[in-house]
Amino acid sequence: MAKSDEERGDKEEEKEKKGKEKGEKNEKEEPKLTDIPGIGPGIAAKLEAAGIYDLMGLAVMSPSALAELAGIGEAVARKAIQAARNMLDLGFSDASDFAKKRENVGYITTGSVNLNKLLGGRGLETKAMTEAYGAFGSGKSQLGFTLAVNVQLPKEQGGLSGKAVWIDTEGTFRPERIRQIAEKLGANPEKVLKNILVARAFNSDHQMLLIDKIGEMIKNGEPIKLVIIDSLTAHFRAEFSGRGQLADRQQKLNRYLHNLIRMAEQHNLAVYVTNQVMANPGMMFGDPTTPIGGNVVGHASTVRMYLRKGKGGSRVAKLIDAPHLPENECMFFLTEAGIRDEEV
Repeated sequence: MAKSDEERGDKEEEKEKKGKEKGEKNEKEEPKLTDIPGIGPGIAAKLEAAGIYDLMGLAVMSPSALAELAGIGEAVARKAIQAARNMLDLGFSDASDFAKKRENVGYITTGSVNLNKLLGGRGLETKAMTEAYGAFGSGKSQLGFTLAVNVQLPKEQGGLSGKAVWIDTEGTFRPERIRQIAEKLGANPEKVLKNILVARAFNSDHQMLLIDKIGEMIKNGEPIKLVIIDSLTAHFRAEFSGRGQLADRQQKLNRYLHNLIRMAEQHNLAVYVTNQVMANPGMMFGDPTTPIGGNVVGHASTVRMYLRKGKGGSRVAKLIDAPHLPENECMFFLTEAGIRDEEV
């Protein structure tokens, strides 16, 4: 009888332990917008409609922007933003803690060992924006096609087992090219196409709106790990012409780029953008090719590459800027299987 009481006591203790563990698990769950003082379901719905789904999106807003968006007073907005920042602990941390946070950064292979090495060894990284600029036919879009297929590969093969989003501003997306690359890899072309979500952006406002749509899709469970924009500056360049509109264009482009980088960091995904070029008439010697967007794009890009045609049908990628890599260049080829080190 005593043994029975002892067993019963052990069972109750185990039950209590499980209850505590469950409680701790619930406590660790990410707080919602409605957990913030002053943010009710109505205001949360307005924020979600504007593309702000989590505390990070709220924490980085200004009080005036939140007040205007949600229809609340600036004092209430300031309190809500401060509460979100306190919950997220957005203060300083030592470099070793920061290094631990960087451990979940993922990589997408380019298909070329040479190009992977140029980018640090493993390809495009998540939580970053990689820009490729160059003249037409230099391989910018072709690299995008290859990445859109490779992101679907398992991690051990250089992918992230995720989906790609392609924002097409110039009508360059070709499903038949995706099929060709997929077939050469031995993958199911139709399945690969299903995992690439394509949208044709018709102007710069539409292009900016599509970023909010990506956040919405991720919230609804889409495993998006790569966002491709081909090309970044086409609409901004066409809509804002002349020196008189340059400041407006750069301001709008700057806001768009910051939204892209924030999305990459929030959702741990990679952003790959292609950029148009122009010839710099002031360049007397050397290559006059200059990317569109000026310093705004140059400073926003985490990694910047210049692609050009090389000898014998090859392409040359030159690393212009990266926070952790030296300036260097490599050669690759455009093949039926996508980007490769050798011509097939």
